[in-house]
Amino acid sequence: MSAPPGALRQRITALLAVLALAVAGLLAAGAPDARAASWTPKTSPMTTPWTAQVSTTNPLPEYPRPQLTRPDWMNLNGIWDFAVTAANAGQPASFNEQIRVPFVAESALSGIQRQISQNDKLWYKRTVTVPSNWGGRRVKLNFGASDWQTTVWVNGQQAGGVHSGGYDAFGYDITPYLNGGSNTIVVSVWDPSQTGIGAVGKQRNNNSVLPHSGGGIFYTAASGIWQTVWLEPVATANITRLDLVPNLADSTLRVTVLGEGINGHTARITVSSGGTTVATGTGPIGSRFSVSIPNPHLWTPEDPFLYDVRAELLSGSTTVDAVASYTGMRSIAVATVNGVKRPVLNGQFVFQTGTLDQGYWPDGIYTAPTDDALKFDLQKHKDLGFNMVRKHIKVEPQRWFYWADRLGLLVWQDMPAMDTRTPDTAARTQWEAEYHRIIDQHRSSPALVQWVDENEGWGQYDQARIANDVKAYDPTRLVDNMSGVNCCGAVDGGNGDVVDNHVYVGPGATVPTSTRAAVLGEFGGLGWKVAGHEWYPGGGFSYEDQASTAALNDRFVNLLDSMRVNQMPAGLSASVYTEITDVENEANGLLTYDRQVVKVDQNRVRAANLALINASRTTLANPVLQTGVYKSLRVTTACCTTRYLRHYNGLANTDVVDANSSAVLKADATWKIVPGLADGSCYSFESRNFPGEYLRHRDSRVYREAGSGALFNADATFCARPGTAGVRFSAYNYPDRYLRHFDSQVWISTYGGGNTWDANTPAYVADSTWAVDGPWAP
Repeated sequence: MSAPPGALRQRITALLAVLALAVAGLLAAGAPDARAASWTPKTSPMTTPWTAQVSTTNPLPEYPRPQLTRPDWMNLNGIWDFAVTAANAGQPASFNEQIRVPFVAESALSGIQRQISQNDKLWYKRTVTVPSNWGGRRVKLNFGASDWQTTVWVNGQQAGGVHSGGYDAFGYDITPYLNGGSNTIVVSVWDPSQTGIGAVGKQRNNNSVLPHSGGGIFYTAASGIWQTVWLEPVATANITRLDLVPNLADSTLRVTVLGEGINGHTARITVSSGGTTVATGTGPIGSRFSVSIPNPHLWTPEDPFLYDVRAELLSGSTTVDAVASYTGMRSIAVATVNGVKRPVLNGQFVFQTGTLDQGYWPDGIYTAPTDDALKFDLQKHKDLGFNMVRKHIKVEPQRWFYWADRLGLLVWQDMPAMDTRTPDTAARTQWEAEYHRIIDQHRSSPALVQWVDENEGWGQYDQARIANDVKAYDPTRLVDNMSGVNCCGAVDGGNGDVVDNHVYVGPGATVPTSTRAAVLGEFGGLGWKVAGHEWYPGGGFSYEDQASTAALNDRFVNLLDSMRVNQMPAGLSASVYTEITDVENEANGLLTYDRQVVKVDQNRVRAANLALINASRTTLANPVLQTGVYKSLRVTTACCTTRYLRHYNGLANTDVVDANSSAVLKADATWKIVPGLADGSCYSFESRNFPGEYLRHRDSRVYREAGSGALFNADATFCARPGTAGVRFSAYNYPDRYLRHFDSQVWISTYGGGNTWDANTPAYVADSTWAVDGPWAP
């Protein structure tokens, strides 16, 4: 039986990929076998499922730039000669060690595994023979990333300028320096880590590269080459960058093709699906043009559909260069949804639930051991029901974004922070320039929906200006000017698309504004140490240790349920749990640091996440109540629908009220609804028989009291939220706490909180939902 076209295409693609890898392996065979044979890795403090799978001669063999691919290339990963000198020294006379590229010198997988300081300079050396069939083309030497200041020589001549930056890709045209035979490449890297002016994220050059106590929320530094190094031949006129930006407003793909030697050339774009051409378009090089996509198949986390793209550089009608890519058609924005600012994907609000992903590995530190390992963490997000990931102050290789695009995970991308001190002018200039380069290199990823500029005030400055700059530089994505504006001395720029709080354990109550959606940039941090899977046994910490895996599951699922029941109705639109895996001495991961153990019940967590996401698709507008009239508030819980909220001796309770009740009871159960004393868009409830006294909460209990001043007015103001067959009322100054009856008493309650009246019973939502009935005492 013949295979369907899609399956056939997948088989052909897989076969071509295998052939390409085989060719790449042959091309890379210039690495001396004797050198590789003499090299051995160091012992990793923890082994992941992929530690032993890393090739010596051809690690990470996948083509490293999935959104701008060419068929001919040579992978230079593998064993290089290596030396360390003083930071101010020139090239050493001898290279007495070997290192496995692209793993950092601090890692076990590199074979070096020792501390590198700002007083050191790393040196790499290898020889390579350029294939004879590359003749007549330019040869480029590319680096996925190298941390931090990198200089390259080919056959003794410096190739281009010094590159400064730890997270952006760069490369050189080395054609002028090549000879017809064996060529020597030398690379030096100086990494001052947190003592320098560059972005470092959570890297800290402290103590030992081996497990040790301490470190806190900062981890082992990563120095030198840490992403794939490769050669590729290109035409004299060639494409250097391809920006693919969807625009759903007119169903077009907005394309910008940049290149070298391009005078007089044009670009042709072909968009296809399953081998069938969907659209074509031509336009100028260096300027944006549009390609119409008829009836676009939208990209979503549930259906991460991608189109194939081919870009050709034309001289007249002749193709002189061509690259392959892909794109996803989706939009992201902030819009008013039922009166609340929310992020909308393809015009629809969907709650974004994700984790904090640090991107650290016990064997490779900054570099995942294999492509399967790189994919694993993202796939585990999907398995657990998350639809988003916050990449925390690190920028991953482009293949990580490829997997996010393919699997369907929304990405919040942090710009890696500088050291926590106030940066000087040189540091600011460097940081902003690297940020722009990172934006340029990831413009075409459909998964990437938000840039996060700064975090908890680390190295903070010019928050509003930077947010405006990023939004202007990439207007197609959301911008978070500061994650954790409520934390650690952070200063909110007051702009951007979201207001972002950090609350541990949380969830807390982030409140949207008239211009920004509310997100919870970090929460959780629940800890559980798994014996035999600790980086430094006995040294782990968390924000809240759990007594057992059962306790961990109950606590975590309760937090997710709380957001569905309490925080989302009050305006929260996204949350980021700390964190997907343990990292060094942080023991608050959903998985262990070695990725060997999933600590939580995967099915239960997935169900809670999906319930949260599904509930967001049917959010309702906040109810609008008539003011200046008397009403009675009836319990909607199935057991107690004849009970009403009443006051008795100053306390709020519920009691059965019917036609035969006394006049006093009927009056006690009648309230005048007035505009909120603290906010006229919310409501206050004035007693029918004690005019001037209002329902107000104090220490969670609800009373009928008189008073004045800002605190009293806030305590006596409640905001109407949608409920099933009624209205829920959240406390104005505690938006995640709702007016709830519990054992006949009335409290402000948060789902699953630590108090008796917070109990997350099956009837919790009904307990906090009130029918607004006609008054018992008109």
